[in-house]
Amino acid sequence: MVRVAYYGDVGSYSEEASLKFFKHAELRPCRRFKDVFDYVVSKEVDFGVVPIENSLEGSVGEVYDLLKDFNVMIYGEVQLRISHCLIALPGVELGSIKYVYSHPQALAQCSKFLDRLGVDVVPYHSTSSAVRMIRERGLKDSAAVGSLRAAELYGMKVLARDIQDNPNNYTRFLVIALHDHEPTGNDKTSVIIGLPHIPGSLYRALHEFAIRGINLTKIESRPKKEVVWEYIFFIDFEGHRLDSKCLEALNALRNSVPFMKVLGSYPKAT
Repeated sequence: MVRVAYYGDVGSYSEEASLKFFKHAELRPCRRFKDVFDYVVSKEVDFGVVPIENSLEGSVGEVYDLLKDFNVMIYGEVQLRISHCLIALPGVELGSIKYVYSHPQALAQCSKFLDRLGVDVVPYHSTSSAVRMIRERGLKDSAAVGSLRAAELYGMKVLARDIQDNPNNYTRFLVIALHDHEPTGNDKTSVIIGLPHIPGSLYRALHEFAIRGINLTKIESRPKKEVVWEYIFFIDFEGHRLDSKCLEALNALRNSVPFMKVLGSYPKAT
Protein backbone atom coordinates (compact mmCIF):
# COMPACT_ATOMS: atom_id res chain seq x y z
CA MET A 1 0.00 0.00 0.00
CA VAL A 2 1.24 3.49 -0.84
CA ARG A 3 2.58 5.47 2.14
CA VAL A 4 1.54 9.11 2.46
CA ALA A 5 2.57 11.79 4.96
CA TYR A 6 0.28 14.80 5.31
CA TYR A 7 0.23 18.03 7.29
CA GLY A 8 -2.19 18.08 10.20
CA ASP A 9 -3.87 15.59 12.45
CA VAL A 10 -6.41 12.84 11.86
CA GLY A 11 -9.55 14.56 10.58
CA SER A 12 -7.69 17.47 8.96
CA TYR A 13 -8.43 18.83 5.51
CA SER A 14 -5.02 17.57 4.39
CA GLU A 15 -6.11 14.06 5.35
CA GLU A 16 -9.28 14.54 3.29
CA ALA A 17 -7.18 15.70 0.35
CA SER A 18 -4.90 12.68 0.74
CA LEU A 19 -7.83 10.28 0.67
CA LYS A 20 -9.39 12.10 -2.28
CA PHE A 21 -6.20 11.68 -4.31
CA PHE A 22 -5.10 8.19 -3.26
CA LYS A 23 -8.39 6.53 -2.16
CA HIS A 24 -6.49 3.88 -0.17
CA ALA A 25 -3.20 4.66 1.54
CA GLU A 26 -1.21 4.21 4.72
CA LEU A 27 -1.42 7.72 6.17
CA ARG A 28 1.04 9.45 8.50
CA PRO A 29 -0.03 12.77 10.08
CA CYS A 30 2.62 15.46 10.64
CA ARG A 31 2.61 18.52 12.90
CA ARG A 32 4.96 20.57 10.71
CA PHE A 33 5.19 21.17 6.96
CA LYS A 34 8.90 20.37 7.13
CA ASP A 35 8.16 16.93 8.59
CA VAL A 36 6.22 16.01 5.45
CA PHE A 37 9.19 16.98 3.26
CA ASP A 38 11.64 15.15 5.53
CA TYR A 39 9.64 11.91 5.32
CA VAL A 40 9.51 12.09 1.53
CA VAL A 41 13.23 12.82 1.12
CA SER A 42 14.19 10.04 3.56
CA LYS A 43 11.91 7.62 1.65
CA GLU A 44 9.98 6.80 4.82
CA VAL A 45 6.88 7.57 2.74
CA ASP A 46 6.19 7.54 -0.99
CA PHE A 47 4.26 10.82 -1.14
CA GLY A 48 3.49 13.90 0.90
CA VAL A 49 0.41 16.15 0.88
CA VAL A 50 0.59 19.82 1.89
CA PRO A 51 -1.67 22.86 1.35
CA ILE A 52 -0.23 25.44 -1.04
CA GLU A 53 -2.97 28.07 -1.39
CA ASN A 54 -6.48 28.99 -0.36
CA SER A 55 -8.89 30.80 -2.68
CA LEU A 56 -9.65 33.41 0.00
CA GLU A 57 -6.56 33.68 2.19
CA GLY A 58 -3.86 33.21 -0.44
CA SER A 59 -0.66 31.19 -0.49
CA VAL A 60 1.16 29.22 2.20
CA GLY A 61 4.56 30.89 2.10
CA GLU A 62 6.38 28.28 4.17
CA VAL A 63 5.47 25.52 1.71
CA TYR A 64 6.81 27.58 -1.20
CA ASP A 65 10.09 28.01 0.67
CA LEU A 66 10.32 24.26 1.37
CA LEU A 67 9.72 23.47 -2.31
CA LYS A 68 12.76 25.56 -3.12
CA ASP A 69 14.96 24.11 -0.39
CA PHE A 70 14.12 20.40 -0.63
CA ASN A 71 14.96 18.02 -3.46
CA VAL A 72 11.36 16.98 -4.15
CA MET A 73 9.02 17.25 -7.13
CA ILE A 74 5.30 17.86 -7.52
CA TYR A 75 3.44 14.69 -8.50
CA GLY A 76 -0.13 15.97 -8.33
CA GLU A 77 -2.57 18.53 -7.01
CA VAL A 78 -5.91 18.29 -5.22
CA GLN A 79 -8.62 20.94 -4.97
CA LEU A 80 -10.88 20.63 -1.93
CA ARG A 81 -13.91 22.71 -1.02
CA ILE A 82 -13.55 23.85 2.58
CA SER A 83 -16.69 23.67 4.71
CA HIS A 84 -16.01 24.79 8.27
CA CYS A 85 -18.04 23.72 11.31
CA LEU A 86 -18.09 25.06 14.86
CA ILE A 87 -17.36 22.01 17.02
CA ALA A 88 -17.67 21.50 20.78
CA LEU A 89 -18.06 18.80 23.42
CA PRO A 90 -21.33 16.84 23.51
CA GLY A 91 -23.88 18.65 25.67
CA VAL A 92 -22.32 22.09 25.20
CA GLU A 93 -24.58 24.84 23.84
CA LEU A 94 -23.60 27.73 21.58
CA GLY A 95 -24.28 30.37 24.25
CA SER A 96 -21.64 28.97 26.60
CA ILE A 97 -18.76 29.31 24.14
CA LYS A 98 -16.17 31.95 25.10
CA TYR A 99 -13.12 30.76 23.15
CA VAL A 100 -12.68 29.35 19.66
CA TYR A 101 -9.50 27.53 18.63
CA SER A 102 -8.28 26.70 15.14
CA HIS A 103 -5.61 27.24 12.53
CA PRO A 104 -5.16 30.99 11.85
CA GLN A 105 -6.37 30.66 8.24
CA ALA A 106 -9.53 28.84 9.34
CA LEU A 107 -10.24 31.53 11.94
CA ALA A 108 -9.75 34.24 9.31
CA GLN A 109 -12.09 32.46 6.89
CA CYS A 110 -14.85 32.49 9.53
CA SER A 111 -14.21 35.95 10.95
CA LYS A 112 -17.70 37.37 10.36
CA PHE A 113 -19.41 34.46 12.11
CA LEU A 114 -16.97 34.57 15.02
CA ASP A 115 -17.31 38.35 15.37
CA ARG A 116 -21.09 38.00 15.63
CA LEU A 117 -20.59 35.29 18.24
CA GLY A 118 -18.46 37.65 20.34
CA VAL A 119 -15.80 35.09 21.29
CA ASP A 120 -12.05 35.25 21.76
CA VAL A 121 -10.22 33.47 18.94
CA VAL A 122 -7.13 31.45 19.78
CA PRO A 123 -4.75 30.31 17.00
CA TYR A 124 -3.83 26.62 17.05
CA HIS A 125 -1.52 24.68 14.76
CA SER A 126 -4.26 22.81 12.86
CA THR A 127 -8.05 22.56 12.69
CA SER A 128 -8.25 18.88 13.63
CA SER A 129 -5.72 19.24 16.45
CA ALA A 130 -7.87 21.99 17.94
CA VAL A 131 -10.88 19.65 17.93
CA ARG A 132 -8.86 16.89 19.57
CA MET A 133 -7.39 19.25 22.19
CA ILE A 134 -10.84 20.42 23.31
CA ARG A 135 -11.95 16.80 23.56
CA GLU A 136 -8.90 15.71 25.57
CA ARG A 137 -8.99 18.69 27.95
CA GLY A 138 -12.76 18.67 28.35
CA LEU A 139 -13.09 22.40 27.68
CA LYS A 140 -16.78 23.23 28.06
CA ASP A 141 -16.37 26.95 27.36
CA SER A 142 -14.50 26.39 24.10
CA ALA A 143 -15.12 25.29 20.53
CA ALA A 144 -13.00 24.63 17.47
CA VAL A 145 -13.36 25.47 13.80
CA GLY A 146 -12.87 22.28 11.82
CA SER A 147 -14.35 19.77 9.43
CA LEU A 148 -17.43 17.62 9.83
CA ARG A 149 -15.12 14.60 9.52
CA ALA A 150 -13.07 15.78 12.51
CA ALA A 151 -16.24 16.19 14.59
CA GLU A 152 -17.36 12.68 13.72
CA LEU A 153 -13.93 11.10 14.33
CA TYR A 154 -13.60 12.62 17.81
CA GLY A 155 -17.24 12.16 18.83
CA MET A 156 -17.92 15.88 19.10
CA LYS A 157 -21.01 18.05 18.67
CA VAL A 158 -21.48 20.32 15.66
CA LEU A 159 -22.89 23.64 16.87
CA ALA A 160 -23.03 25.25 13.41
CA ARG A 161 -22.18 24.24 9.85
CA ASP A 162 -20.82 26.16 6.86
CA ILE A 163 -19.66 29.06 9.01
CA GLN A 164 -17.07 30.33 6.50
CA ASP A 165 -17.59 33.90 5.28
CA ASN A 166 -17.51 32.95 1.60
CA PRO A 167 -19.01 29.78 0.08
CA ASN A 168 -16.33 29.80 -2.63
CA ASN A 169 -13.71 28.58 -0.18
CA TYR A 170 -11.29 26.12 -1.76
CA THR A 171 -7.84 24.95 -0.79
CA ARG A 172 -5.34 23.61 -3.29
CA PHE A 173 -3.03 20.88 -2.04
CA LEU A 174 0.17 19.58 -3.62
CA VAL A 175 1.20 15.95 -3.72
CA ILE A 176 5.00 15.80 -3.50
CA ALA A 177 7.37 12.92 -4.22
CA LEU A 178 10.90 12.23 -5.44
CA HIS A 179 9.59 12.25 -9.02
CA ASP A 180 6.86 13.99 -10.98
CA HIS A 181 4.01 12.53 -13.07
CA GLU A 182 4.16 11.17 -16.59
CA PRO A 183 2.28 13.17 -19.27
CA THR A 184 -1.51 12.80 -19.32
CA GLY A 185 -2.48 15.39 -21.93
CA ASN A 186 -4.04 17.65 -19.28
CA ASP A 187 -1.08 18.79 -17.23
CA LYS A 188 0.51 21.71 -15.41
CA THR A 189 4.15 22.44 -14.71
CA SER A 190 5.67 24.43 -11.85
CA VAL A 191 9.09 26.12 -11.89
CA ILE A 192 11.10 28.53 -9.75
CA ILE A 193 13.26 31.22 -11.32
CA GLY A 194 15.64 33.79 -9.97
CA LEU A 195 16.10 36.96 -12.00
CA PRO A 196 18.85 39.55 -12.35
CA HIS A 197 17.95 42.76 -10.52
CA ILE A 198 17.65 44.84 -13.72
CA PRO A 199 14.72 46.50 -15.54
CA GLY A 200 12.68 44.19 -17.76
CA SER A 201 14.07 40.89 -16.46
CA LEU A 202 10.66 39.49 -15.49
CA TYR A 203 9.16 40.63 -18.80
CA ARG A 204 11.88 38.88 -20.77
CA ALA A 205 11.45 35.67 -18.77
CA LEU A 206 7.68 35.58 -19.25
CA HIS A 207 8.11 36.41 -22.95
CA GLU A 208 9.51 32.89 -23.47
CA PHE A 209 6.08 31.50 -22.57
CA ALA A 210 4.07 34.13 -24.44
CA ILE A 211 5.79 33.65 -27.82
CA ARG A 212 5.05 29.93 -27.64
CA GLY A 213 1.40 30.35 -26.66
CA ILE A 214 1.88 28.78 -23.22
CA ASN A 215 -0.74 29.88 -20.70
CA LEU A 216 0.52 30.89 -17.25
CA THR A 217 -1.88 29.99 -14.43
CA LYS A 218 -0.01 31.58 -11.52
CA ILE A 219 2.97 33.74 -10.63
CA GLU A 220 4.01 34.00 -6.97
CA SER A 221 6.97 36.00 -5.67
CA ARG A 222 8.87 35.08 -2.51
CA PRO A 223 11.70 36.95 -0.80
CA LYS A 224 15.20 35.79 -1.67
CA LYS A 225 16.44 35.04 1.84
CA GLU A 226 20.07 35.68 0.95
CA VAL A 227 19.54 39.24 -0.39
CA VAL A 228 17.25 41.88 1.14
CA TRP A 229 14.46 43.16 -1.16
CA GLU A 230 15.17 40.71 -3.95
CA TYR A 231 12.75 37.97 -4.97
CA ILE A 232 12.41 34.61 -6.65
CA PHE A 233 9.34 33.70 -8.69
CA PHE A 234 7.22 30.55 -8.67
CA ILE A 235 5.46 30.04 -12.00
CA ASP A 236 2.71 27.56 -12.90
CA PHE A 237 1.86 27.02 -16.55
CA GLU A 238 -0.27 24.70 -18.65
CA GLY A 239 1.43 21.74 -20.30
CA HIS A 240 3.95 19.05 -19.38
CA ARG A 241 7.68 19.79 -19.18
CA LEU A 242 8.25 17.11 -21.85
CA ASP A 243 5.83 18.73 -24.34
CA SER A 244 7.86 20.21 -27.20
CA LYS A 245 6.90 23.87 -26.75
CA CYS A 246 7.21 23.66 -22.96
CA LEU A 247 10.62 22.05 -23.32
CA GLU A 248 11.70 24.85 -25.67
CA ALA A 249 10.53 27.52 -23.24
CA LEU A 250 12.28 25.88 -20.29
CA ASN A 251 15.54 25.50 -22.21
CA ALA A 252 15.43 29.14 -23.30
CA LEU A 253 14.65 30.23 -19.75
CA ARG A 254 17.46 28.12 -18.30
CA ASN A 255 19.95 29.90 -20.54
CA SER A 256 18.76 33.39 -19.60
CA VAL A 257 18.23 33.38 -15.81
CA PRO A 258 20.76 32.90 -13.01
CA PHE A 259 18.65 30.30 -11.22
CA MET A 260 15.92 27.88 -12.28
CA LYS A 261 14.42 24.80 -10.65
CA VAL A 262 11.75 22.67 -12.32
CA LEU A 263 9.41 21.51 -9.57
CA GLY A 264 7.62 19.04 -11.81
CA SER A 265 4.70 18.34 -14.11
CA TYR A 266 1.45 16.84 -12.91
CA PRO A 267 -2.21 16.35 -13.89
CA LYS A 268 -4.50 19.33 -13.36
CA ALA A 269 -6.90 18.96 -10.45
CA THR A 270 -10.47 18.19 -11.50
